[in-house]
Amino acid sequence: MMENDTAYANAPFIPDGDSYPDRWAEAAREFREKSGGRIGLRYGPGERETYDLFEPDGAARGTVIFIHGGYWLRFDPSYFSHLAAGPLARGWAVAMPAYDLAPNKRIQEITVQVAGAIDAIAADRSGPIVITGHSAGGHLAARMGNEDVALAARERVARIVPISPISDLGPLMKTTMNGDLRIDAVEALLESPARRPAPDCPVTVWVGEEERPAFLHQARMLSRLWCADAVIAPDKHHFDVIAPLADPESDLTRAITGE
Repeated sequence: MMENDTAYANAPFIPDGDSYPDRWAEAAREFREKSGGRIGLRYGPGERETYDLFEPDGAARGTVIFIHGGYWLRFDPSYFSHLAAGPLARGWAVAMPAYDLAPNKRIQEITVQVAGAIDAIAADRSGPIVITGHSAGGHLAARMGNEDVALAARERVARIVPISPISDLGPLMKTTMNGDLRIDAVEALLESPARRPAPDCPVTVWVGEEERPAFLHQARMLSRLWCADAVIAPDKHHFDVIAPLADPESDLTRAITGE
């Protein structure tokens, strides 16, 4: 065990924590069966360079792009389809890109890949773009705000909402999973949103009140350094902090849709 393994472990500190991925996958499957959606649209030639798109009835007010988490090591959009329900009910389209995982790609390569996904999605959509994501996806959402990331659609980004983001990669260098992530000092500097200038668009950093201290620290650090709004969601831990996205009336959904 390495120095920061416990600090960044979530499931052992959440009641029935190991059951959440299966529960997400089942809720997502039921949502797709009920609501349809265009699954596996391509944004690039790679096997995982696809995205799922859910569209409201009538003209969309814009597009919410949700980037999944999993420490850049796990999951794909099929676990999170149900989280489109909230923005969708408020008239927004929701796109969920996949991306290559570590150790096949390093985080800096995933950042470039996700930027390409956002540009491809934006090219096929009209209206404003909102970028959000959870955990490692929160990191990637925040990175899209950094000017060093080549993002052709930058002027259309209305807001960014990183949820429980990892904003400083440095501590992960002292975790066992870094054997697959391969973060070094240079990548920690270049790929940490908190170490980069704040974006020009509005940012709201969202984190659960009952999350691990390391995640509360990461969220507070990003909001402080970026002078961004911060919300600490009462009674939420790292795995259920995203659940309100399925509710069109939730504070999280309204923060993302700008209402």
